[in-house]
Amino acid sequence: MNEPTNEQMQKEAKIKQDICEIGRKVYEKGFGAANDGNISVRLSTNEIWITPTGVSKGALQPEMLVKVNGQGEVLEGELRPTSEMKMHLKVYEMRPDIGGIVHVHPPYATAFAIAGLPLDFATLPESVVLLGTIPVAKYATPSSQALPESIASHVMNHQGVLLENHGALTWGKDLQTAYYLMESLEFTAKINWIARQMNGARELSVERVQELVALREKMGFMGETPAGVICPPGIDVCSASEQSTSIKESQTLTVKIDEQQMEQIVNRVTEAVISRLQLPKIK
Repeated sequence: MNEPTNEQMQKEAKIKQDICEIGRKVYEKGFGAANDGNISVRLSTNEIWITPTGVSKGALQPEMLVKVNGQGEVLEGELRPTSEMKMHLKVYEMRPDIGGIVHVHPPYATAFAIAGLPLDFATLPESVVLLGTIPVAKYATPSSQALPESIASHVMNHQGVLLENHGALTWGKDLQTAYYLMESLEFTAKINWIARQMNGARELSVERVQELVALREKMGFMGETPAGVICPPGIDVCSASEQSTSIKESQTLTVKIDEQQMEQIVNRVTEAVISRLQLPKIK
């Protein structure tokens, strides 16, 4: 076995530091209690750095992390990898483009997961553009083989899932992207929960969502995943990818909007929320 070069050692050191930093962020945000959650980063085709079992994400240190191969065999590290490692390995197996994964228990998103409610409604423009829909994966016992199998049908066409009665899982081209998707997922769940308490969870019209989908394509999000990303139901133009196997055949939307139009859409939604909450407008 060849000795790692200085460049390789520096790369791995940075990955481990990044995992620890994200661990502290999710813990400080209350996305998990005690030892909840797990984080991983793909180092190479068959090498993954992952968090250990039994350690708080807020107390992670680089030397605690574990390197495993695609079969889950430990290559480096003194501690045991998370018991939910199989879930991470399934995503990496199915999606060669994915470089980072975050699994935590953010309160609002987890509440939707417990209720069995997917985040598939078009209420926030940012959610339509950045998240698409987040489905609910059928319940499976944590750490069991049934868990990776439960998410398999969602991996290709989504950027994350709610794990029924469990928590949330997001994946991205790198760890930072996966973490930001988790933040966005939890924020979307929180806003929609508040709106529901006010009986004001009104969805954007089909026309407005189509405009946002066009913006999504213009920004290049559609090209980031091999199978596209599904948008809220009732909109047949959400995936521009020809590789999708689970999306209905549809025509690609050709309408484009500029940044000014997008800002107008966001402003209208913001003003409606402020009006409902009877808050002073921000000038």
